Amino acid sequence: MRIAIDAMGGDHAPHSNVEGALRAAKEWPDTRIILVGDERQLAPLAGGAPSNVEILHASEVIGPEDEPVKAVRRKKDSSMVVAGRLVKEGGAEAMISAGNTGALMTTGLLVLGRIPGIDRPGLATMLPTLDGKGVLALDLGANMDASPEHLLQYARMGSLYRKSLEGLDSPRVGLLNVGTEAGKGNELTKEAYPLLEELPIRFVGNVEARDVMDGACDVLICDGFAGNILLKAMEGTAGAVFGALKSAFTRTAVSKLAAAVLAPGLREFKKKLDYTEHGGAPLLGVAGVCIKGHGSSDAHAIKNAVRQARLTIQSELVPRLSKEISGK
Repeated sequence: MRIAIDAMGGDHAPHSNVEGALRAAKEWPDTRIILVGDERQLAPLAGGAPSNVEILHASEVIGPEDEPVKAVRRKKDSSMVVAGRLVKEGGAEAMISAGNTGALMTTGLLVLGRIPGIDRPGLATMLPTLDGKGVLALDLGANMDASPEHLLQYARMGSLYRKSLEGLDSPRVGLLNVGTEAGKGNELTKEAYPLLEELPIRFVGNVEARDVMDGACDVLICDGFAGNILLKAMEGTAGAVFGALKSAFTRTAVSKLAAAVLAPGLREFKKKLDYTEHGGAPLLGVAGVCIKGHGSSDAHAIKNAVRQARLTIQSELVPRLSKEISGK
């Protein structure tokens, strides 16, 4: 099994990407990790690496401010594009990048290509729920606008994802909306609702944002604009809550004692809300395994992205999606 990592993508690249790759290589010696990027920067960081780690030089980097389509077309020797070509040409079974989201979407479309029958791939992220099972939400930012047909494709891909990787027999699919009634929402959700009812999936209707963490569904469908707002709101709320708790628990000697008693439970709760535990978001709908890491991914997140890529490869998700969507 070979996994390519865009070692130059992300806020903490290349240090965190290399450290995460080394951790993954030690934990899964059967997996070959290919670090793609500037060899002059990567080689010193990868000193003493296990034998299943290699460096593939790429002379260019796509930055966060680069216009996605222009960058992918012009920077053909960028670490992200080279990693994508490895997957396309069979040099790797998966790629991981914490870099420019738009550029990764473009790499998926122009380099990997789409699964036949998929118009727009979507980013699928596991959002935390209080029962610990999580909800797979897509799209969370690959496409700001979507049509009802795109939402139907997300629903089918998300349902199969949870069946294939997690063994759920009949995943509950919900449509993110401002109310639970069938007639609620904007034109997009109103048009998509009856079409989702006709799909061979377990559609449970509209789901409000306030019910997501209560586990109202297993797969949550939305356009990228609404989905990204939901994701960032959850991340911001979690950060604010834990920041306030830390302040409160360190204020007095009594509160410090209370913190010591509650610490195990709080750590477990924080772990449920921590994006680094999930590693990244698969770009579903492209003809290859492509994992988008959080822009601020640390080494722990990169290592978990490798774990997620391994599971996706082992489950044969892409061939299953292709067969499910296109019949091929």
